Amino acid sequence: MIATMAEKRSPDLKFGFTTGACATAATAAACRALLTGKWTDPVRIELPRGQTPRFPLEFKALGSSWAEAAVRKDAGDDPDVTHGCIVASTVRPLPSGSGIVFLAGEGVGTVSMPGLPIEPGQPAINPVPRQMMAAAIRDIARSCGEPEDFSVEISIPGGRELALQTWNPRLGIVGGLSILGTTGIVRPFSCSAWIASIHRGIDVARAAGATHVAAATGSTSESVAQNFYGLPDFAMLDMGDFAGGLLKYLRRHPIPMLTISGGFGKLAKLAQGAADLHSSRSRIDFALLAKRAAIAGSGESVSKAVAQANSAMQALAIAGPGLAEEVAKAARAEAEALLSGAEVAVEIMVVDRFGNIAARSSRIRFPK
Repeated sequence: MIATMAEKRSPDLKFGFTTGACATAATAAACRALLTGKWTDPVRIELPRGQTPRFPLEFKALGSSWAEAAVRKDAGDDPDVTHGCIVASTVRPLPSGSGIVFLAGEGVGTVSMPGLPIEPGQPAINPVPRQMMAAAIRDIARSCGEPEDFSVEISIPGGRELALQTWNPRLGIVGGLSILGTTGIVRPFSCSAWIASIHRGIDVARAAGATHVAAATGSTSESVAQNFYGLPDFAMLDMGDFAGGLLKYLRRHPIPMLTISGGFGKLAKLAQGAADLHSSRSRIDFALLAKRAAIAGSGESVSKAVAQANSAMQALAIAGPGLAEEVAKAARAEAEALLSGAEVAVEIMVVDRFGNIAARSSRIRFPK
């Protein structure tokens, strides 16, 4: 399969390419120029699933003992913070027997905490991008009859600033972005990258010995939970809409205590049994909210008004805090069901738009 910088998914949405694919293309171009003195532009690489896209070079430079090439990342129609960034690779020969050594250049982070697939102290270049770059270098070196001993320094100008918009600081990746990707392809509006980040956050928290983590649907509810318990950053999980992705992974990799903090509307969906809380994939059941209002002691007129509400916030305003308490209880029961008996004590914290705790339902018990 041959692609330009963005594959068509539909007439309206385009696939893009990961930072790992861009780094591989830049590395392949630089390595070939270093060994042959000639540039290939655009450069073709092979992705893990056999696609062979071509990448135009953003810039290139060749010295006596080094070559540098760069690709501009096109994430297609995915809302990716790294869309449009420059991914550059500088390749240098090493003494015989050195193998392939990866270095973090400007804007690429370094791993500082255990729990990630790369050891602390290493550049934040994930295993599959390393494999892709190493395979490209080996193919080129063998075709030129040269040894396979090179340093590969990946850089992303401006990456340090971009990394502040990602999970990297919380995951213990310091100084910049990660070079990511398992297939080389970015699928527009894919849930997989976010869920993978949740999983890595759990891995890091477990490796750090955390006994209590908090997962939040948004920044306000995250701040409330973190401040309430004084939790460190590595114990905070940006769950967003992906309650199922969080809970199913915790079922296999448990942490003793979990607080789920979120707005009333999102947690009302969890209380209905929804594992994906996004507005396009789950809807508020106002009839069920009306029943919960009745359980909370609301009269018939209030329950009827809740059933006719236009939004979750309107329903809460009609029924009052008792409805929030019932939603918290039901959401905790659904979370426990998704955990399927794992030894995780669950708390639900309903947070209003002003950053106040509207309700809590908790099985968390702290050691004395």
